[in-house]
Amino acid sequence: MSDHCDTGATPAVTPAPTADGPPFAECVLCREPTEYPESYKGITFCPVRTWQEAQRAACSG
Repeated sequence: MSDHCDTGATPAVTPAPTADGPPFAECVLCREPTEYPESYKGITFCPVRTWQEAQRAACSG
């Protein structure tokens, strides 16, 4: 049986731009300010939600 986390390949990830200052985009879940500029198109999470999503997506052995 194959481990679903051991694919051997890491997908390329393009980091989202970070804002140099206000205005910041709002988190789509809690409406707190994010690190993204307000003009950023796409889903934006605050640092807390970003961390929670990373934990949820990580392999848990």
